[in-house]
Amino acid sequence: MQSFSRGWSFLKQAWSMAFKDKDLLKPSVYALIVGMIVSAIGIIPLVIGYMILGDQGVGGFIMFVMGGILVFIQFVVSYVFSGMTVYLIYGYLSEGDGRMDKAWAIVRRDFFDILTLAAASTAVNMLRSAANRNRKGGIAASVVRSATGLLETLWTEAALLILPAMVIDDLNLKDGMQRILKITKENLLLVGISTVGVRWVTGLISFVVGAIGFVIAFAIGGGAAVVSGGSTAVSIAGIVIGALIFFTFVMLASIFSSYTNTAYHTCLYIWARQVETAKAHGSSAPVAAPAPLAAALA
Repeated sequence: MQSFSRGWSFLKQAWSMAFKDKDLLKPSVYALIVGMIVSAIGIIPLVIGYMILGDQGVGGFIMFVMGGILVFIQFVVSYVFSGMTVYLIYGYLSEGDGRMDKAWAIVRRDFFDILTLAAASTAVNMLRSAANRNRKGGIAASVVRSATGLLETLWTEAALLILPAMVIDDLNLKDGMQRILKITKENLLLVGISTVGVRWVTGLISFVVGAIGFVIAFAIGGGAAVVSGGSTAVSIAGIVIGALIFFTFVMLASIFSSYTNTAYHTCLYIWARQVETAKAHGSSAPVAAPAPLAAALA
């Protein structure tokens, strides 16, 4: 219950920032739109390739590689706009204003580093995918699937902290990984996702929003079919409207989740960075966490 309470406290503070500075939300919206376009375009060659080559032997390998390319592009899109959110939050907390022009400039500066992070995430994702495809092999294959699943979970969390290191401190992938490892070893990341409860609260709210959208969509689509009197046009119109409503709710949940998780990891990294700096200067005084995180720790 304490974990939920802390997560909720952070949530309120993080969204208070977003309501005061609407620019903080823009990259999450852009990421959703661009990601949808990339997925819609990228699925076409995959479908064509599957129809021509199938998913066995050489065809299966080619499809695997094509899928990996699409995953890589999706990671690039996600990290570019998440990087913008990171810098906007950093600007808001340090200067009182998150500026889009500065965020764009930082992302352009760090674009190659973002590509390397996306490539590493793609490699982890593909390892996990390959392990899941291998349903034979008994216990050994099961152990490999569990190991790659754990690796993917750990890397996903690490990447969310490496990205702020890249954006805020202009570090490359190698230096960013070393910095996060150093911070973790020195126990500067005193609060994890499970303690603060941000992931749990965010997931719960996203699920509720999606469920509400589904109920409304089902009511409209089903209601239209009932009152249509057998009219195909009315039934189709109801289904389309219901689907659009459900999709809208899913989009809202996605934006909510993306911004909240990025805000949490940015605040956590900023705090760890400040504690590290204070220790380097010989100070033993407690370092105040950024406002949203401080509210969760109160």
